[in-house]
Amino acid sequence: MSSTLTESVSRQPLPARLRPCAMAALCLVAASAASAQTAAPAGPAATLREVRVQADRSTDEHAYYAPTSASGTKTEAALRDVPQTIDVVPGQVLRDQAATSMQDALRNVAGVGLSTGDGQRDQVSIRGFSSIGDQFVDGFRDDALYFRDLSNIERVEVIKGPAAVLYGRGSSGGLVNRLTKKPGVDVSDVALTVGSWAGRRGEFDLGRAPAGSDWSWRLTGAAEDANSYRSQQFLDRQAIAPSALWKPDGDTSLLLQAEWLRDKRVTDFGIPALRGRPVDVAPGTYYGSANARDADTSTSTVGSFTATFEHRFGNGLRLRNALRYYHYELDRQNTLPGGAVNEAAGTVALTRSGIDRFEHGVFNQTELIQKLRTGGVEHELLYGVELGQQNKDALSFSDGTVATVNILRPVLPVVPLDGGGKLTASTLNRYDTRGLYVQDQISFAPQWKALAGVRYDRFGQSSDNRLPGQADFSRTDTTWSPRLGLVWQPDSVQSYYASVSRSYQPSGEMFALTAANADIQPERSTNYEIGGKWDLLDGRATATASLFQLERTGIKSTDPARPTVLIPIGTQRTRGLELSLSGELRPGTQATVSYAYLDARVTESTTTDAGQPVQGKRATITPRNALSAWVTQALGADWSVGGGVNYVGARFANPGNTVTLPGYTVVDAMAQYRIGRATTLQLNLRNLFDRRYIVSAHGSNPNLNLPGAPRNVSLTLRHSF
Repeated sequence: MSSTLTESVSRQPLPARLRPCAMAALCLVAASAASAQTAAPAGPAATLREVRVQADRSTDEHAYYAPTSASGTKTEAALRDVPQTIDVVPGQVLRDQAATSMQDALRNVAGVGLSTGDGQRDQVSIRGFSSIGDQFVDGFRDDALYFRDLSNIERVEVIKGPAAVLYGRGSSGGLVNRLTKKPGVDVSDVALTVGSWAGRRGEFDLGRAPAGSDWSWRLTGAAEDANSYRSQQFLDRQAIAPSALWKPDGDTSLLLQAEWLRDKRVTDFGIPALRGRPVDVAPGTYYGSANARDADTSTSTVGSFTATFEHRFGNGLRLRNALRYYHYELDRQNTLPGGAVNEAAGTVALTRSGIDRFEHGVFNQTELIQKLRTGGVEHELLYGVELGQQNKDALSFSDGTVATVNILRPVLPVVPLDGGGKLTASTLNRYDTRGLYVQDQISFAPQWKALAGVRYDRFGQSSDNRLPGQADFSRTDTTWSPRLGLVWQPDSVQSYYASVSRSYQPSGEMFALTAANADIQPERSTNYEIGGKWDLLDGRATATASLFQLERTGIKSTDPARPTVLIPIGTQRTRGLELSLSGELRPGTQATVSYAYLDARVTESTTTDAGQPVQGKRATITPRNALSAWVTQALGADWSVGGGVNYVGARFANPGNTVTLPGYTVVDAMAQYRIGRATTLQLNLRNLFDRRYIVSAHGSNPNLNLPGAPRNVSLTLRHSF
């Protein structure tokens, strides 16, 4: 398989304009490797810093490189021991970039495509596959449809490829796991940010771990009030997250966490397309209602509580039980260019609808970790049970087409404050998760390691349709999800691996069962991957490279003979190359670089879109080439500067590939000044050269494309005490 995959990728040369980017990334890796052999000893200050980093790299806020992760194995493991691509966006990168949203964070990870998410939620594609439900927090499924805040996030990790062996359904291209800030440290940090479009944001992070006490606590939060480059758009957000840790001894701990978030904004679907491209209008042009601040808003409210108990029994045994409950409400109304575009007349139809969601769910994970030796072989075994239940209540409304406007100079209609129109659907969806999994991290010898695991899932779905004349549906799927990987480490700095993994995606999954999908078996995803990971510069940096083939079969598509029925005919395949580099390249210089080449296309399908057969077309919102790079440099004790580039190649907005989203390059910059020992003033400039571009699209509709922000600035004053 590996030779075939390598040959396939080599047959797809990079476009000329991207070859310098790819070569730069490769040269940067090569140069770093060379400098690891030739670098002169650091001075006393640098040596002191290095000792601190290596003592506990995981808690170093100033590191761009995280050597370990628990997301890939659910046990803290060195990334070089995990036969899978895992991209980590550390908290210091988020802080240096003044990132406040998941979109900001995931710009650092090539291979992740951005979706508009219906103007009311975080949504991405990973390796060419939609990951609408593949959001996690501290290993728990967090698939409610909302925009997340980063005030309580320590770092963001992206697992590439299927991860159902540990996380269950979904995760074809991968998943996103947010790691929260936890008690156990003394911290007092407050920040105030002002920026373009009357942006104002305050954050705080307070915590205490008293010496001699069994208890420690932490409290984080944020409040944000801003307008936008998009006409009528605004953001009104508040978040708070208290937590407490009880640790009576070194063997037992109980972590209690709560979180509450409210987010209100205009539901923005973006701009339509004309003659195969997004319309050429100012980035702020809005296609909705004239009274959007009252009539086209989305308000999300999310609350959660998590309790995690851990105990070490000795003899290599550790028990972990975690319970999470969440509650989610959404009130969404929207007017959007969802109707037909009349190219001859130069018009687009605006449609109006709304949805109310009420959700709650509970998950429990019980895991036993066992370390043992059999002969000369070391094992770290993970035995796990996951139980979960989610109830998702949805009310859908529609006003149909409310206006037809000029596509280049829209005169927007005033719409009634009716919540989106008449009730068209009322559905209560229930999801029951029962999962058993086992994993073994095996060390045969210092040079050879393996990772093997399997999960059995019983996933039940039911949809109760409460309007007269509508039927109810239910189904239960039982599925095995295996993973196997082999790691060869010829020395302490090199690691090479090969792996295969599989996951599944049930019918409906995130939404209601219907007559069209209730009898469809789950889709299957299989990932074959080979790669290498290198520790550079005496462990201050790391580089990774991977080649993979990811295929998803049984994709549901429309039966040509019965347009209202879905049938499992469809296969999508992605072949790709991913490169990354992160860490301290020299004293005072931090960098993170990520590059991805993705050949993602539908290889089998009977369906059509926009009059075009989907078979042979490229996956939507997935560029063939993408590059992200960010570098900071300390200038003495008080100043530091930084900058980055984000390149995204051309993408397609719809499955028929009739609308192209042009590629773009955006350059950002940062300057930071330290005032005394505890205060910093940080200036961030985004889109420095004021480029016009499309940052995200819907993925299935060609007329919902969101323009990126013009040049903008933010100034952050941060004080620690």
